[in-house]
Amino acid sequence: MLATIPQAAATAPRLFPPFSLSRLLRTVFNPKPGERVCILIDLDEPRDVQDFKFLADPKWSIQRHAVRDFYEPLRAGVLEELSLKDGDLFAYKISGGSNRDLPDEAFSTDGRAHSLARDIYPNYDIILCISTFSATAPLTALAKKIGFRGATLHGVNDIILRTGLAVDYNEVSRLAEKLRVGMTGADAAEIDYEIEGQRFTLRLELGGQEAQKSHGLVRSGEPDVANLPAGEIYFVPTGAEGEFPMKYEDGTIGLCRVQQGRVSEVSLISGNQQTIDEENEKHANDPATGELGELGFGTQELPPSGRDIQDEKILGTLHVATGRSDHLGGHLTPEKFAEPGKAQHDDILFSPTKTPEINVPQARLRWGDRVEVVIENYEPSAYLRGLLTA
Repeated sequence: MLATIPQAAATAPRLFPPFSLSRLLRTVFNPKPGERVCILIDLDEPRDVQDFKFLADPKWSIQRHAVRDFYEPLRAGVLEELSLKDGDLFAYKISGGSNRDLPDEAFSTDGRAHSLARDIYPNYDIILCISTFSATAPLTALAKKIGFRGATLHGVNDIILRTGLAVDYNEVSRLAEKLRVGMTGADAAEIDYEIEGQRFTLRLELGGQEAQKSHGLVRSGEPDVANLPAGEIYFVPTGAEGEFPMKYEDGTIGLCRVQQGRVSEVSLISGNQQTIDEENEKHANDPATGELGELGFGTQELPPSGRDIQDEKILGTLHVATGRSDHLGGHLTPEKFAEPGKAQHDDILFSPTKTPEINVPQARLRWGDRVEVVIENYEPSAYLRGLLTA
């Protein structure tokens, strides 16, 4: 890992073993003989899962990975190797947003319709969701209610398969725990941002809460869902004040003003004013969409993949998130949104590859009068390195 090698060699490429589905399942779940496994994917037209019709459309690269790297290996020997059963695949209609509740109807590869609530969730022990949009929030809530274990792997691509899903999650968990112990109990976090010669600061109140870790292991027997690739320390803020820049999908950058824990107004820094107007309209119509529901710090040495699901797990990056927080232990559930069906949890990643226009000169944690710098210019601080090598 990055913190265990000399700093001068920190840019040396890390070597990863080949991806192995059996190793991933064994490490993440430690499955019991006879447990049933299924895979969920999302499609515009879920009926196209019949006879794998969707594979003819190059648009569905993530879902193609679900078949090639998960479904086919399961059926070709991994189920037998791990003494597991089934290995079925189902498709549901794409949700249209990050962490929205999933539709109930799904289709199997033989064309039959199924109810996720009646036919899938109660009848499979391990559910792998390999999708376009993250389903971590809804599946975590359902797992704890119904009793299954699972993993969400939205956005899978070749880089993620070769790196973030090829690591030893026992080691990921061990190192994440070192960081968690050194970051827990903080009263507040302060993040400085620089863009176009301007400097802004966002302060998030943490209330001395226990830091949590996303470490990729769901082996305790308790129902839960891992978000893979894993590797972050996170908090659910109890309040926030200040300003932070945000880069939108079209490249527009806005300045978000935060008051009483929520984005109250966005102003244009560069790009398209219409994008900013639409963002302000969204928050005005439903203030819950602007609530800051997470602060996360990456813990792994990984290459950028171009997908936030991996890139937010890289040591030296951080992210805040707006929207629902119930899957993290927060209070913001879908019912508290103006349109519960569109309730989302949206991660806002700050990294040298995702937001090169925005620098984070420093991020700090505060425990009363004690202050520890944790990130400087997208590099882990000496304090974090010391935690990892202790």
